[in-house]
Amino acid sequence: MKLTNLMTSAAVALGLATAALAEDPTKVGFVYVGPVGDGGWTYEHDQARKAVVEEFGDKVETVYVESVAEGPDAERVITQMALQGADLIFTTSFGYMDPTINVAAKFPDVKFEHATGYKNADNVSTYSARFYEGRAVQGTIAGHMTKSNVVGYIGSYPIPEVIRGINSAYIHAKKVNPDVEFKIVWAFTWFDPAKEADAAKVLIEQGADVILQHTDSTAPQAAAQAAGNVITFGQASDMAEYAPSPRVSSIIDNWAPYYIARTQAVMDGTWESKSTWDGIGAGMVGIGEITDAVPADVKEAALAIKASLADGSYHAFTGPLNKQDGSAWLAEGETADDGTLAGMNFYVEGIEGDIPQ
Repeated sequence: MKLTNLMTSAAVALGLATAALAEDPTKVGFVYVGPVGDGGWTYEHDQARKAVVEEFGDKVETVYVESVAEGPDAERVITQMALQGADLIFTTSFGYMDPTINVAAKFPDVKFEHATGYKNADNVSTYSARFYEGRAVQGTIAGHMTKSNVVGYIGSYPIPEVIRGINSAYIHAKKVNPDVEFKIVWAFTWFDPAKEADAAKVLIEQGADVILQHTDSTAPQAAAQAAGNVITFGQASDMAEYAPSPRVSSIIDNWAPYYIARTQAVMDGTWESKSTWDGIGAGMVGIGEITDAVPADVKEAALAIKASLADGSYHAFTGPLNKQDGSAWLAEGETADDGTLAGMNFYVEGIEGDIPQ
């Protein structure tokens, strides 16, 4: 009788322990290149983190570290998250690619998701958005609305993602305005409000009355507002506090559905390494409200481009297109393949200046 009671007690204890283990939340980590209050790139990633919490409640625990420099410091932070029991880690900047791969090799049971990179492993997926589709919409508006025919572009780093955006914006501005000229300033930062503001001011001094940016703060918006008669576009988030002008539209990064789906996959045990590159059609790239500062016919043209990109009837890189040196790239009606776009390291014909090395 005593032995039976002992066995029953042990079974109950084992059952309780198993139930407790089953109820342990899935721990999800996020590594951010900027502060969560940057108003742009990191802000939107953190909004997606909050969406994960809202979706899963106490079934998930999230942690994040903000303003992590790309390079060795990133590897340290990612390692620490893995050591602290993270089941899934999102590393959200291009420069985290090699650190993510290095840490993943040491923690084969942890799942990693790297944003905007191209290196995968059994436990590393990559994901990005086709931001260049949003640039096509912005370029259409910019080409129509510039009065000086000078469009300024603030680049962060000369990586394919940024170069694609510059090319796409230029191609579509040129389609509607053959006289348009692009001036590019490289800030060599993702987030530095002072540098971004200085870049915007330099471009405005050079005659730009439209500013596009591939940096993360709202500083260029503020600089344009102070200058007057300059229009801008929100980057990564809506930046609607500057609407209806200077900010006349925006690219909005919508990471939430992806983050929720990948967290669910870890919970279900169905997570597999893959590469995802979605655009306007899939909802990963949003186009913020086009304000009434944009003439009705221009808005109509921009929305038509957006719709054709969304339904796949149009590709932002459709020939005939040449490279900057005049050599042929895409023939009439030919579209760029993803491999070329993923590694893009050249300007299209008509853009002046060299890509920094």
